[in-house]
Amino acid sequence: MAELAPGLVTIFGGSGFVGAQVARALARRGWRIRIAVRKPALAHELRMAGDVGQVQLTLCDITNKEDVAAALQGADAAINLVGILCETGARKFDTVHVEGSRNVAEAAAAAGVKQLVQMSALGADANSDAAYARTKGEAEQAVRAAYPSAVIVRPSVIFGTEDQFLNRFGNMAARMPVMPVVEGQSRLQPVHVLDVAEAIARLTIDTRHAGETFELGGPAVWTMKEIIDYVLAETGRDRFTVALPTFASKAIASLVQIPAAIGLTPALTVDQVKMLASDNVVSDGAKGFADLGIEPTGMKAIAEGYLWRYRNGGQYAAVTA
Repeated sequence: MAELAPGLVTIFGGSGFVGAQVARALARRGWRIRIAVRKPALAHELRMAGDVGQVQLTLCDITNKEDVAAALQGADAAINLVGILCETGARKFDTVHVEGSRNVAEAAAAAGVKQLVQMSALGADANSDAAYARTKGEAEQAVRAAYPSAVIVRPSVIFGTEDQFLNRFGNMAARMPVMPVVEGQSRLQPVHVLDVAEAIARLTIDTRHAGETFELGGPAVWTMKEIIDYVLAETGRDRFTVALPTFASKAIASLVQIPAAIGLTPALTVDQVKMLASDNVVSDGAKGFADLGIEPTGMKAIAEGYLWRYRNGGQYAAVTA
């Protein structure tokens, strides 16, 4: 493997769900980590991700070119993990995904950064009707135009102890008498956050993969209905499930996304309903975990370790075989 010697890597969005694990994976390999985030004061615990002085935090808004350029000074590699799942207040898809990614790629090229990894998403498509998928696709194009050798990583929906995926369903199961199922037959390939982080770490230091795109999915394909049923079983909740047709899902989403106008995160958006209308699985022939020597972890092996918190009685609840 043609590896970069350990140096300085700037991780944009390094304090997030995926970023924290990427920082730890690279710190173990001896890299110095610069975590570029909008709110460094909220990410001080990441200083413990490595040895004393190995991890540093810097203030950076990815939409500000000067901030991005400063964050990349002296960096040997860069990783862009910044993304939003829904628009809130001034945080818009076009601004964060497209403009922000372009800023990172252009600054990385200007700074002579040796390797750039851009995290996208399965389903990224510049022609998609869903704004999230469209802007993820446009971001890939912007990155490729400014930094042709960038590595693109497209994970499926990511699960893990602090995820916003299974935890959301677990919370719903614990609080709601009925579980709505949106696009129940759509297929997903949930992938563990540690597997995604390990893949990104390897791609950051392995120059053989320059310019390539990797699609990352777990070992099993689930329908949305199967995931809901699994969460209900794992949390010991006997709930009636209701399959919502697309038009009903969009109508409900239109109402519950109203809080986004004042900066709050909505439970569901119309854009997310559009995304769920399509499968979110790895494409045939796409490069993925196997090409990196990684065996992905199944969802059941991990999820039972944190879904217990939504049982009636928590970890002391009786578990039905």
